[in-house]
Amino acid sequence: MADKIRIGGHLSIRGGYGKAAEEARLHCAGAFQYFPKNPRSLAVKDYDKRDAFRCKEISLKHGIVSVAHTPYPSNLAIGQEENGGQYAAVVSSLRNDLEIAESCGSVGIVVHFGTYKKRNPLQGYQNIIQCINEVLSGWRGTAKLLIENQAGDHGMMGMTLEEMVQIRDLCQAPDSIGFCLDSCHAFASGMWRGENDADFIPRAEQLGYLAALEVIHLNDSRYPVLSRKDRHARVGQGFIGKAGFRSLLSHPVIRTKPMIMESESGEDGTYLEDINRVFEWIEAEQPE
Repeated sequence: MADKIRIGGHLSIRGGYGKAAEEARLHCAGAFQYFPKNPRSLAVKDYDKRDAFRCKEISLKHGIVSVAHTPYPSNLAIGQEENGGQYAAVVSSLRNDLEIAESCGSVGIVVHFGTYKKRNPLQGYQNIIQCINEVLSGWRGTAKLLIENQAGDHGMMGMTLEEMVQIRDLCQAPDSIGFCLDSCHAFASGMWRGENDADFIPRAEQLGYLAALEVIHLNDSRYPVLSRKDRHARVGQGFIGKAGFRSLLSHPVIRTKPMIMESESGEDGTYLEDINRVFEWIEAEQPE
């Protein structure tokens, strides 16, 4: 099971967590992502545990990997001393997301690195560590907090491998922390420069980033490298292109991580066309 390639897209939970897992199965997806609750609110959700368990059952039965994506207002870098009410809301919301992900049998919860726009960037990093430590305090589940790299459209934070690895290392429970690599964000920030970037994977391995990588957001970019614009395109239809993805997917560790597409779906309303496209690229890399 460890070497199985799993690809899918972001699915709605309008019909419940179990329905999302069933939709992934029907669309031949080996992975899917979902918002555990309203993506624009930090309000704690009193979720249906039976529905979550159904999601877990379906996923286990059909070898599907799921991952939750935290609501957009989840900002790890918000300070407790500067904005105690908002900080408390973020912590409670993230813990709620972890509990939902655990019940659904998901790998973890994806949360953006964080945004801090005041003068002292060091305080922003300290806030991230404090927030993660509080969220994970006493956590005994297998679902992880997955830090996602950022494109740079909201500031300089979260654009390098070194930042993410350092934050994880400085937290109290690093084993409960992993990474989500967003290919569009990495390309936009210059963290990974696409087809001809021979240094990215060796550097990721050396720093320990690759060992803690859990999920890939497989998104093309509507803008060129170093644009610092977070604008997704369907795989192979942006500036990363077929050659860039084939280069990234040539690494065996990358291929074994669940891959999630967050762009628009195909004309049939599913991600099947894009899933098949990625499988073709991967198979083309395999020796005969």
